[in-house]
Amino acid sequence: MADPSTTLARQIRKEAARLGFAAVGFSSPVPQPVAMQHYTAMLRDGRHGEMGYMEKQMEERADPSLLFAGLHTIISAAISYNYPINYGDGLPKISKYALIDDYHTVVRAKLEELLAAIKILVGEPLNARITVDSSPLLEKTWAEEAGIGKTGKNTLLKVPSAGSYLFLGEILVEREIVSTKLALPNYCGSCSNCLERCPTGALLEPGKIDASKCISYLTVELKRDFTAEEAAMIGEWLFGCDLCQEVCPYNCQASITKNESFVVLQNLIGITTERILNLTKSGFRELFYGTPVFRIGLRRLKRNARAVADNLKKAGLATTV
Repeated sequence: MADPSTTLARQIRKEAARLGFAAVGFSSPVPQPVAMQHYTAMLRDGRHGEMGYMEKQMEERADPSLLFAGLHTIISAAISYNYPINYGDGLPKISKYALIDDYHTVVRAKLEELLAAIKILVGEPLNARITVDSSPLLEKTWAEEAGIGKTGKNTLLKVPSAGSYLFLGEILVEREIVSTKLALPNYCGSCSNCLERCPTGALLEPGKIDASKCISYLTVELKRDFTAEEAAMIGEWLFGCDLCQEVCPYNCQASITKNESFVVLQNLIGITTERILNLTKSGFRELFYGTPVFRIGLRRLKRNARAVADNLKKAGLATTV
């Protein structure tokens, strides 16, 4: 006779697939000492830049049961935003994940649908908590523990058939859910494309990053004005950076692509630095409200645009199209 918990896991996976998730898996909140060692080493080395929030709630990061009383299972879910895009020459670039509706809203809505389905499957009251970048969880660690993917040399999680253009979210539940986990291979092999492509040297070695040198960190997380060196480092990236993912062969071969809930905002592709620099607060809101870009505010977006405009000019690529 099949284990009811195993049967439940299979049913949940079926519902997740119906909702368009690239993968879903289950893990028990057991200690993850290796992951915490890597995390604390990053803080000790100062490789987290000025992201002070990463230094907080260390106990909860080490023990997620402190976040949710009665926690028995962490359900990790991945959803793809992999879609083709062509950037125009001489124009600033915005990362793929920011050219669609804010993933926090979309992924949470999907997880709410999945949780509603789980409650029906369980057939009894179920205490649960959904989190999408809203709790101090080591998301990639739990996704690996759940067997849905492996972290690559660029420090991003790769999911079979989906690659790394992914958003992660979790459902913390008080019920134990047992599932057979596949032993996933090292998808990177001898490939080092991502390390070689990173223009700032942020990828120090396979699986080790200095966030303070990462273009995504500089354009999204850093709140102060750039130094001259930092302004030059961001190149043509107005918000985020996809360079280490663009050159990943595994992403090019992915058969699971963008979830249908993500609609590409074509009016943001090809936007010029000149237009950004002339934006008013109302114009900024009209263009970017509901996208990840809106979260950094107009002042920081203009900071980025000034740096990109200067970089394009120096490279002889400036355009006002």
